[in-house]
Amino acid sequence: MNEADHSAPAPPAGEELHLPGPSILPFACAIAITLIVVGTTINIILSIVGLIALVIIVIRWVADTRRDVAELPESHH
Repeated sequence: MNEADHSAPAPPAGEELHLPGPSILPFACAIAITLIVVGTTINIILSIVGLIALVIIVIRWVADTRRDVAELPESHH
C-alpha cells in the first residue's frame, strides 16, 4: 500500500470526555458520616454536628454537579 491509498482525512474524534474537577466534598462527606456514626456511641452532639455538616455538604455537592451538567454542550442533555 502506498500513501495515495490513505489520502482521505481521518474521521473526527469521538465525543469529548467530561470529568469533574477535583473536589474535597466526597472526603468531607465521609468525615460527616463518620461523625454521625461515632456520635451514636460517644455523644449525640457529634451526631448532630455530623448531620448538619452532611446536609450542607450534600447541598453543595448537588449544586456543583448541577452547574457542571448545565455547562455541558446541548448534545449531552
